[in-house]
Amino acid sequence: MRDPTVTVLLIVGDRHLRRYVRTSLEREAMRVLDAGTGQQGIAMTASVRPDLVIVDPRLEDLDGIDVIRQLREWSDVPIIVLSDHAGDGEKVAALDVGADDYLTKPFSMAELEARIRALLRRYNRCVVAESAKVSFGSVTVDLEARLVQCGHEGVHLTPVEYRLLVALVRHAGLVMTHDELLQEVWGPAHAQSLHYLRIYMAHLRQKLERNPARPEHLVTETGIGYRLIV
Repeated sequence: MRDPTVTVLLIVGDRHLRRYVRTSLEREAMRVLDAGTGQQGIAMTASVRPDLVIVDPRLEDLDGIDVIRQLREWSDVPIIVLSDHAGDGEKVAALDVGADDYLTKPFSMAELEARIRALLRRYNRCVVAESAKVSFGSVTVDLEARLVQCGHEGVHLTPVEYRLLVALVRHAGLVMTHDELLQEVWGPAHAQSLHYLRIYMAHLRQKLERNPARPEHLVTETGIGYRLIV
């Protein structure tokens, strides 16, 4: 990714990690700014308007979750969390308050750079337009015509299956939590109906994946939700 117009802000308390990430991203010709505290990071996000923010949950002055929550009150900037804690609880909490992606240390810079590329592509497109055609594997989804094809054959989806697929298509490349999908597809009354989501995701995989038992595109983020990889 050699794009000097991309500005990344690091809100990371560990100065050694901050220096390592900054040096690596600058080698990719990105402009990198850094903040060692949550308050400083929030202020810099407001003044600089970076293209992407990387947040460490372990900050001296604020919990990283609080930083994300405050940013989401006024900004839709893409946010990646870097954490040394692998528990699902922290991942879910970060995604629920508005983080877009999550990496657990140790991580490779190649993976972080790939996640940055994916998020910037997603946000440059904004929300997929209602008139868009989106393809993954041999599947094409025509949102305007409300048609789904696998190869040259039409695929019949039930209304619920279609709504679930559209929710994932509109957020292609990003993790959608169980709660987000349940709210969007079934509504608030079914917020606890996780079994519905699992059943209908299995239906979609049967109809759209080359090998439903080893999905390549409709992938599970364990303990968190699902992601459509295009």
